[in-house]
Amino acid sequence: MRWRSGRQSNNVEDYRGSNRSGGGPGGFRIGLIGTAAIVLIGWYMGANPLQLIGLVGGANTLLGGIGGSETTSTTPQGGALSDDGGKFVSVVLGTTEDVWNPLFQQMGKRYQEPKLALFEGEIDSACGFSTAASGPFYCPGDNKVYIDLSFFRELKALGASGEFAQAYVLGHEVGHHVQNLLGITDEVSRLQARMSQRDGNALSVALELQADCYAGVWAHHANQTSVQLDSNDIEDAVKAAASIGDDRLQGMSGKRVNPDSFTHGSSRQRMEWFQRGVQSGDMRQCDTFKNS
Repeated sequence: MRWRSGRQSNNVEDYRGSNRSGGGPGGFRIGLIGTAAIVLIGWYMGANPLQLIGLVGGANTLLGGIGGSETTSTTPQGGALSDDGGKFVSVVLGTTEDVWNPLFQQMGKRYQEPKLALFEGEIDSACGFSTAASGPFYCPGDNKVYIDLSFFRELKALGASGEFAQAYVLGHEVGHHVQNLLGITDEVSRLQARMSQRDGNALSVALELQADCYAGVWAHHANQTSVQLDSNDIEDAVKAAASIGDDRLQGMSGKRVNPDSFTHGSSRQRMEWFQRGVQSGDMRQCDTFKNS
């Protein structure tokens, strides 16, 4: 993935380095692989990572294994991003803007560009308090994607390496922003409110698979306009999708694989929907609610 000559987005808020001490003496550390499993399971299954490892302490003691015990301030730092990680995600965000603005124009709509908030350890958002253990997430309450870049190390530990595997993560979260702008997110929430848990989970799977497909649509067009991708880049993203399927994560957590409890889809589904978006470049091919 060739990105260094790309345009950096102006929509990045950098909260890193503006931290104050947090947590307490009850903090703990776990190994890298254990942290990786907890981070990704918590991210993709919507679970509290503390519950997954049988702990019941306060959230402020969690960070010893990932980002240190720090709490991010509410004021982002100004100036251009100078570190490679910051530059990378800023350029990737810029490519999503270059893709989704014209695609929305073709639909007769206006694309509202999301913000990308970089943080370390912990942060408050319009969706509540979050830690690095939650993984990257999109908050529809403030139209922001949040990420602690330490997540990319955990992703690599699970075998999803390569810069485009990391870019896919951001493409997926921006895909949730697209769903929010189109009213899909609100409609799913409305329907889930009167459904059983099982049926609600099925809708969650469809929502997540559609975000994967939208990430593929972005990759298709970005390759033509903003970045240069090769077959290895796409393979890296496909591996990332496979490594974070619900079936794989449930198996890693020692649980029986239970499709009725899936909230993000199986490894096979995630790979297939991302690839469908990449191959077609057509949002109309991403109707996971009818075809999943």
